[in-house]
Amino acid sequence: MTAYSKISAQYLLPATNGDIKTMTFLQEVVNILLAYIVESFDRSTKVIDFHYPNELLQSNNWELSDEPETLDDILLSCRATLKYAIKTAHPRYFNQLSTGLDMVGLAADWLTSTANTNMFTYEVAPVFVLLEYVTLKKMREMIGWPERRGDGIFSPGGAISNMYAMLLARFKMFPEVKEKGMSSVPRLAAFTSEHSHFSIKKGAAALGIGTESVILIKADERGKMIPSDLERRLVEAKQKGFVPFFVSATAGTTVYGAFDPLIAIADICKKHGVWMHVDGAWGGSLLMSRKHRWKLNGVERADSVTWNPHKMMSVPLQCSALLVKEEGLMQKCNQMQACYLFQQDKHYDLSYDTGDKALQCGRHVDIFKLWLMWRAKGTIGFEAQIDKCLELSEYLYNKIKDREGYQMVFDGKPQHTNVCFWYLPPGIRYLEDKEEKMRRLHKVAPVIKARMMEYGTTMVSYQPQGDKVNFFRMVISNPAATFEDIDFLIEEIERLGQDL
Repeated sequence: MTAYSKISAQYLLPATNGDIKTMTFLQEVVNILLAYIVESFDRSTKVIDFHYPNELLQSNNWELSDEPETLDDILLSCRATLKYAIKTAHPRYFNQLSTGLDMVGLAADWLTSTANTNMFTYEVAPVFVLLEYVTLKKMREMIGWPERRGDGIFSPGGAISNMYAMLLARFKMFPEVKEKGMSSVPRLAAFTSEHSHFSIKKGAAALGIGTESVILIKADERGKMIPSDLERRLVEAKQKGFVPFFVSATAGTTVYGAFDPLIAIADICKKHGVWMHVDGAWGGSLLMSRKHRWKLNGVERADSVTWNPHKMMSVPLQCSALLVKEEGLMQKCNQMQACYLFQQDKHYDLSYDTGDKALQCGRHVDIFKLWLMWRAKGTIGFEAQIDKCLELSEYLYNKIKDREGYQMVFDGKPQHTNVCFWYLPPGIRYLEDKEEKMRRLHKVAPVIKARMMEYGTTMVSYQPQGDKVNFFRMVISNPAATFEDIDFLIEEIERLGQDL
């Protein structure tokens, strides 16, 4: 029997004399977390202890009860949750664009939760509001906008940052839409690459613009938007009675990792008087690298930029920023001047009450993780981390481009850490019937991925794209990954797929 087998959370603070019990209980929780962290970086452990949903539901009691559970049960729940969690810090976890676990970022997240405040006003989040101001200013400088100009906000992910950009573009062209709605404006048209993130269409749906008003621009074989097609479709939309208001270029597409030609796109947007947004959720962090930032040449001409430090910079989820060139536009677009939050007779500078420029009222503190990591690493630390990930992706590309059984999805070394390839098992490698070969190849990546998860050895993503059958999309953003982990991935794909 433990000290927690007969007591529940009601004995913890703010209970009278609850301080000792609280400290010892939280120390137990921290011990569980520390053991999990150390295990996550151990290559001999599984990335995932996979169970099917029904098995996982039945193997543990996840149901909520009317009576309080003991603190013993609470600690058991913590252990069970981590037992079945994906070890996203594991050096062989490559499944998503957000991987890895930074220790300073984790410490900052713990502090943020302990402070437990809201980002809407300076009076309840003084330090966090100032840190957001300082960090957004630094990020705008890195984009190349003039110092002290511009605006920005941290939002719940890149999809919301992209929607903010579309919202601002519409308001900039038709400010009356804020009060009178979509019936007061002409038919609008937004433009983005056929390889862009789905959030552009989702934002158009949410804002009442409609997905049919999002015009997809052709991409070349490397996944980059073709500027001549953008101009052609802009002119065509005008001829059909649409008003082009928003172009979203992508800096680092989700699948191919492509960087749209921003300078050419900026020229077209300027010519037609259209808001230019750059979705740099995935590729924006390359601005930290002197070696790779050229891939975003022209970004300084954008009206807005999405940048997700929770991807290539490994800031703990979530951490996404929208940066805006025009100062004050967010406030005009979104403010509602609620008198119970944003009183105009407060005794401090009201420009630091940033909540009225956000769509949200309650807004999580996402800034402290990024700010503290930046302090700990410096810009050069982030640069080294990003350069290493790109070096690893080039290493993978060079290893498999001419290796038997592998075929690249597109020619040439990747621009980002995305390496897209097919693995052709011996059983289909030499098939002459192309249609049958593609039919069977389409099933290879899903089977290998399923086996990866069942063995728990590694995780990497796959998908089809256009008329291309399922292929692996390897992405590297995990600072813990090494050349040996890339070698392991290749060997593991071959081991798991040899009988297919």
